[in-house]
Amino acid sequence: MAENITHWQTIPARRAVTAEYPDGIDERLKRVLAERGITKLYSHQAEAVGAVLDGRDTVIVTPTASGKTLCYNLPTLNHILHEPSARALYLFPTKALSQDQLAELMGLVERLEVDIKTYTFDGDTPVTARRAIRAAGHIVVTNPDMLHAGILPHHTKWIKLFENLRYVVIDEIHQYRGVFGSHLANVIKRLKRICAFYGSDPQFICCSATIANPGELAGRIIGREVTVVDNNGAPAGEKHIILYNPPVINPQLGIRRSAINEASRLAMLFLRERIQTIVFAQFRLNVEVMLTYLQRELKKARRGGVTIAGYRGGYLPNERRRIERGLRSGEITGVVSTNALELGIDIGSLDVSIVLGYPGSIASLWQQAGRAGRRAGSSLTILVANSSAINQFLCSEPQYLFQRTPEAGVIDPDNLIIKTNHLKCAAFELPFDESEFSSDPGTAGILDYLAGEQILRRTGDRYHWSTEIYPAQQVSLRSASPDNFVILNES
Repeated sequence: MAENITHWQTIPARRAVTAEYPDGIDERLKRVLAERGITKLYSHQAEAVGAVLDGRDTVIVTPTASGKTLCYNLPTLNHILHEPSARALYLFPTKALSQDQLAELMGLVERLEVDIKTYTFDGDTPVTARRAIRAAGHIVVTNPDMLHAGILPHHTKWIKLFENLRYVVIDEIHQYRGVFGSHLANVIKRLKRICAFYGSDPQFICCSATIANPGELAGRIIGREVTVVDNNGAPAGEKHIILYNPPVINPQLGIRRSAINEASRLAMLFLRERIQTIVFAQFRLNVEVMLTYLQRELKKARRGGVTIAGYRGGYLPNERRRIERGLRSGEITGVVSTNALELGIDIGSLDVSIVLGYPGSIASLWQQAGRAGRRAGSSLTILVANSSAINQFLCSEPQYLFQRTPEAGVIDPDNLIIKTNHLKCAAFELPFDESEFSSDPGTAGILDYLAGEQILRRTGDRYHWSTEIYPAQQVSLRSASPDNFVILNES
């Protein structure tokens, strides 16, 4: 193995930097956190909570497992304790992350012994439960798609939420880049418009992994200036990062051994020793191939008590929750995953992460590396290069990974197709008044065009929705094109 290691980087351990609670935190919250062993905050947590309590829109930018969740749960619960009618809306990019964070939040609420109703609202929420959530939910945990198509168009059923909305939390904001982020910026604009109609002006709390422009990205998404908190005070164990290039098997053609086989072989070295390991693969097929190989090899090795699982989109929610619990408890020794586990789902303290091929961005690589050593102690990440040009370049120029800033998050909320679609959705929700866009001639032009197409009706200085179409249903947040394509296999 040693001759195929092209680079070994050691990141030293870091001690915690703590701070006292900011003024204004309810004693009941301090007591509950003390019961969990938290008597002080990390410095970035104290700074973030202080900024939120000062009324500033805030983005927290720290690595995986640095305690960002407390940066928004603490001020949110604190506000509801002092103002029981207050409401909060939590946005997560995936259902799995929503469920994971809901469990963390519910743990705090139960210990407080105060009636703070917390619910998830997504496509899996039973119809029978939705009325209770709309009427009584203090904290509603959802995702951008549900906000776009299931909440904003039905705002008259959510009056209690919008009248009393104090905080909007957007977690993993670095995920909202490109088309998805451009859509989210327009969804947030619609959210603020409806809040203004009901007399509220919520504050935004955003969390991000390390990227080049977190403040700019968060500011463009929420349409306001934000305070950036990026001075990480959380402790971290020593981390070793190895770049591994599979051996050459045909020098004449420059062909190397399969990266999948090498990643599987390396994973087996750790699994045999019962070292908890996560392997990241970019494609579902690779996940299943590696999982089959590892299960077969473990059976041959007769390693009782070593359990390996796969994790990817397409698994049933209950199966994914079972795997997450197994990783946290240690019942599952290894997992082969797509980037579905790259986000901040709590899977406990793994020791080794193996990344099969460069994931496409420095930010993603650091996220995947951060899944090992989440709590404390030394950890190891191995990037197994495949035969692509970018992977071979990184093996020959490793400092590209360690000396460059992670990529910037770039969005274009004013993209004509995206903006037009969301103006349709906004007009469906509430009529447009000319005063709303007097400083934006682009919006005025689009509304006039929609009126000319008889999608809107102009009456005086107001634009009203005038068709029977439900526009949100026709707008996907993952695509800029309004067209859908069906691929048929006629072979």
